[in-house]
Amino acid sequence: MNKKQTSLLLIFAGLGISLLTLLYSCNFTKEQAALSKPNFIIFFTDDQGYGDLGCYGSPNIATPHIDKLAKEGMRFTSFYAAPYCGPSRVQLMTGSYPARTGHAQNTSPSSTNGLDPDEITIAETLKEEGYATMCIGKWHLGHAQGYLPTNQGFDHFFGTPYSNDMWRYHPRMRPQENEDSLMRVIRKRASYTGYHGEESYYPADRGFPNDLPLMTDEIITELNPDQRQLTTRYTRSAIEFIQSKKDQPFFLYLSYNMPHVPLFVSKKYDGVSPRGLFGDVMMEVDWSVGEILTCLKEFGLDEQTMIVFTSDNGPWLQYGIDGGSAGPLRAGKGTLYEGGVRVPAIFRWPGKIPAGETSGVISGNHDLLPTFTELAGASVPSDRTIDGRTLWPLLSGENTETPHEFFHYMGGSSKGKVNYHGIRDERWKLMVNVNPEGEVIAKELYDLGADVGEKFNRIEQHPEIADRLRDEAQLFYIDITKNVRHVD
Repeated sequence: MNKKQTSLLLIFAGLGISLLTLLYSCNFTKEQAALSKPNFIIFFTDDQGYGDLGCYGSPNIATPHIDKLAKEGMRFTSFYAAPYCGPSRVQLMTGSYPARTGHAQNTSPSSTNGLDPDEITIAETLKEEGYATMCIGKWHLGHAQGYLPTNQGFDHFFGTPYSNDMWRYHPRMRPQENEDSLMRVIRKRASYTGYHGEESYYPADRGFPNDLPLMTDEIITELNPDQRQLTTRYTRSAIEFIQSKKDQPFFLYLSYNMPHVPLFVSKKYDGVSPRGLFGDVMMEVDWSVGEILTCLKEFGLDEQTMIVFTSDNGPWLQYGIDGGSAGPLRAGKGTLYEGGVRVPAIFRWPGKIPAGETSGVISGNHDLLPTFTELAGASVPSDRTIDGRTLWPLLSGENTETPHEFFHYMGGSSKGKVNYHGIRDERWKLMVNVNPEGEVIAKELYDLGADVGEKFNRIEQHPEIADRLRDEAQLFYIDITKNVRHVD
């Protein structure tokens, strides 16, 4: 030991502090800092409508565990997603409107692309802060090499790489001789539900003749898994992840395949709901939420965990009784009326988010990245436009103001394109067209405050409001078309 080391040891000894104590204190501080970061869980349902939960007015679907989330947290009534699966997941993961990322489309089994690896996801921002991350369920942001969840910030993945209907058992596949029992069940169900695509078969060179893969990380472990067991298997996987990561901050993204058609449910909920199979499926999703809440309490993590429950878009109404309900809203999945993009959203964090609150401010799943990164002590990416804003001042009760003056409505589009169709402020919604010269043309005006069902076009009665919103839409359209990423 040299003189300098000896002197330091004598100083510490004189202060009554051992080197061991100092080292322990440093480690303890780091551990405490890690534990002070909240855990995050996103429950993300597929094609669940605004009216498919008890706490959002469903008269015949029992969802007691999800309703309890609403009673113990904050329920949103103007929360937005994108109009269908892939773009909604882009919006959630990146905090940006899908068109801005260059990926506003669904990938299919034949796709060779996905969400650009240069995009920064929620998982990546949290991973930088020491979070364990896992994606369970439907991914749908690319399954080719380089596009899977493990390439986008997730430590692990267990689920399907795209929708559960992108397989050879789709009712629009052309009939074949000697079809197996599952295909016969699928066709019979489609006929019973009032599915509008019945006997409207895919062209010979289109459709989904492939098997549906179930993956663990980057490996296909099963083909055409028993979808009756998927919700249960996902729930078990989620509990195993929480148990294994209970001593460090974690982010769990649980993206259910249900209630996207084809609908499947395990025996424990088969035939239970008066709403039929769709209700059975939603009750099993509710059971899953309840199991995970119980797990959090058992491990003492309940008050350390922010939970978000929401859906990727509105109900797929063309599937009749298997398609869910948008409640009081107009239309459903694939449209830019409120039923297609306004979704249920519940935030719960005991002791941090006031219980039993309801908010009608403009918000959406693009706000999750800024909200989570702020609470984790991370920074929102500063080298690109992020459309989302932190919801924490609102969630914490600091204020009741909306983080967004406007929400913009966009449909699916190919890379580099912006399929722009509308804008809303706190009260009014303007639907528009964009002509080939890039000029935004006002088309329909709805008073969402008085007419949430969008039954009455008020553009003739309020041209001044239409003009004001059209001007704002034009400014945004010019901005976003100039700032689409990954065009080359």
